[in-house]
Amino acid sequence: MPYAKQRNDAISVSKNYFVFLHFNIYSVAPLNPLIAVTEDGSTTFFSKQFNQHYHSQHGAIQESMHVFIEAGFRKLRHRESLLVFEMGFGTGLNALLTLIEAERSRITVSYEAVELFPLKPEDALQSNFPTKLGGWQRAFETMHQCEWNTRQHISDRLSLLKHKIDLIAATLPSGIDLVYFDAFDPEAQPQLWAPAVFQKLHDAMSDGGLLVTYSSKGTVKNALREAGFKVERLPGPPGKRHMVRATKCNHAE
Repeated sequence: MPYAKQRNDAISVSKNYFVFLHFNIYSVAPLNPLIAVTEDGSTTFFSKQFNQHYHSQHGAIQESMHVFIEAGFRKLRHRESLLVFEMGFGTGLNALLTLIEAERSRITVSYEAVELFPLKPEDALQSNFPTKLGGWQRAFETMHQCEWNTRQHISDRLSLLKHKIDLIAATLPSGIDLVYFDAFDPEAQPQLWAPAVFQKLHDAMSDGGLLVTYSSKGTVKNALREAGFKVERLPGPPGKRHMVRATKCNHAE
């Protein structure tokens, strides 16, 4: 989902992905929300409601790869299947990258996401993510055009269930292996970065489950620890010094 206000985040590219460095170009077309091209050539949107971009202006794809795939998904790719939960479906970029990674790693993924303020499909599909990632247009369209609150099989490797609801009110699935915490930053949505929210996620996660997020603010780390997570501060993507990975420790630990 939405990312930080002018987020000075990430640029770290996996060898499996090819992105091209460009310069920032802001569209003046009458789009709502406004679309922009980030430094890696991939697109992002600007939310007028939250006064923030959905992704880092340093590179949308590169940031998501660094924070969610490399620091999260790939740490669990030894498993045959994963239950992934995303706070903030947003542009669908994290879901698309997870689909690509699942296909390449031959992992079966059940993907659930909550989103209270979804983009219109016609807006979201202006993103150039499929082109930048070498295809996947049909899958990306299905992700945005499929019904809410109904599970959709995007491929043999990934099924998607989108919930149009606030995280605080949502009923979470049990046994979540990986959380992509991708809300707008704590200044824009402080209620979502509270200890009670992280406790709710912690309770729904499997032992050894991971939560990854772009924010490394002290208040975020403290809230995660209060909820029972073991917190690691990791190098952030280019443009951002740090990110966070939190682990739900095994009961025996």
